[in-house]
Amino acid sequence: MAAKPRILVINSGSSSIKFATFDLARVEPQRVFSGALERIGLEAGRFLATNNHGEVLIDETQELPNHVVALDLLLAWIEKRPSDSSLTAVGHRVVHGGPECDCALRVTPSLEAELKQLIPLAPLHLPHNLAAITAIRLRRTDLIQVASFDTAFHHGLPRVAQLTALPREFEDDGIRRYGFHGLSYEYVIEDVRRHEGAEAANAKMIIAHLGNGASMAAIQNSRSVETTMGFSTLAGLPMGTRTGDLDPGIMLHLLIEKKMQPEALQHLLYEQSGLLGLSGLSRNMSDLLEHQEMPAAREAIDYFCHHARRHLAGLTASLGGLDRVVFTGGIGANSPEIRARICAGLDYLGIIVDPDRNGTKKRVISADTSPVRIEAFKTDEEFVIARHTRDVLALLPAAKAYAHG
Repeated sequence: MAAKPRILVINSGSSSIKFATFDLARVEPQRVFSGALERIGLEAGRFLATNNHGEVLIDETQELPNHVVALDLLLAWIEKRPSDSSLTAVGHRVVHGGPECDCALRVTPSLEAELKQLIPLAPLHLPHNLAAITAIRLRRTDLIQVASFDTAFHHGLPRVAQLTALPREFEDDGIRRYGFHGLSYEYVIEDVRRHEGAEAANAKMIIAHLGNGASMAAIQNSRSVETTMGFSTLAGLPMGTRTGDLDPGIMLHLLIEKKMQPEALQHLLYEQSGLLGLSGLSRNMSDLLEHQEMPAAREAIDYFCHHARRHLAGLTASLGGLDRVVFTGGIGANSPEIRARICAGLDYLGIIVDPDRNGTKKRVISADTSPVRIEAFKTDEEFVIARHTRDVLALLPAAKAYAHG
C-alpha cells in the first residue's frame, strides 16, 4: 500500500513544543495525532501525544535539555510508529514575518537569515521558532519546511493602523504596528464561512483570542482593519504574564529613576506581569476563578475584564458598527464567566449574552434580542498551518502529488 503523505506541524515556545500531524489524502488536512513536549530545559520533561479520538499514545517523563533533543525524540517516535504514512513536510508557527510578509513561505537559507534579523522585533518568540527549524534540518534534511506567520494576516492593515507616532525614520527600522494571533483569526473566519457562508464571514466582526496570550481584532470583509497588539506581543489586553498596554512613561521611570537594566525590564514586562503579577498567585485564569475569595485574584480578574471590555468597545469605532463577536482561545472558548463579564454593560452596542446559552457548550451565546451575534468556539491554529503547508507544497514540482486541495 502506498504511503499517505503526512505533515508535521510544530509550535515551538520557550519551554514547550506543541505538535500535530495531518494526513493530506483528502481535500482538507485530516488530524492524526497531537501532543506536546513540555518543560524543555527544566527537570522532569514530559512527552505527551493523543490520537484524534483523545486516546493517549504516549505519556512519559523524559529529559529534554533543549529543543534539538526534544524534536529528535519526537521524530524518532514518529518514525517508529507502525503506519502506512510518511512525513513529507514540517509546518512551523513563526510569530513574526516582518513588514513584507503576507503568506506562508518555504524555509530556505535566505529566509532563515531574514528571520534572524527580525529577532529584535520578537525576542522571546523568534529564537524558539528558529530553534525548531534548525533541529528539524539537523535530523531530516529531506523534509520540506514551511513557515506560517502570525503577522501575515494583518499585512493589509490600513496605513493609519500600521503607523506609530514616532518620527518617520523609525519605520525604516521596522518599527510599526504589525498585529499577531493571525493564524487563529484566519481559522475563525474560515469556520464562520464554512458554517454560514461568505456573507457572514464578510460581516463586521470582532474576534477575541483570549488565553495566556490575548488580543482582539476588528475584521471586515474577512480582512483585519485594526488589532490590539501592535509592534510587539506586549501591547493591548493584559495577559497571563504580560502587561498589555502600559504608559511608556512607566518604563522610562523604571529605566532612569529606578536604574532597572533593560534585560530585567524585559523580563518584568513579558514574564512577571499580567494576571500573574496582579494576583501574585497564577497566570492561569481558571486558577484565579477558583480563588476569588482572595482580593488580589479577584482584582486581577476585574482588571482583565475591564480592559477587554474597553478594547472590544473601542474596536467598533474602526468598523463603524458591529455584526458579530467571536470568543476563542483557552479563556474565550472555555470561560462563560469571563465572557459574561466582558460583555456586561455593552448592550448599547447590541451585545447581549443569553446566560443559559453562555453556560452551556453551545456555539451561539447571544440572546434572541441581541442585534449582535455572539459566539464561542475553539480555534485550531495547527489546522491552518497544515493547510498553509499543503498549499506551499502544491507549488513545488516534486510535491504536486501531495496536493489534494
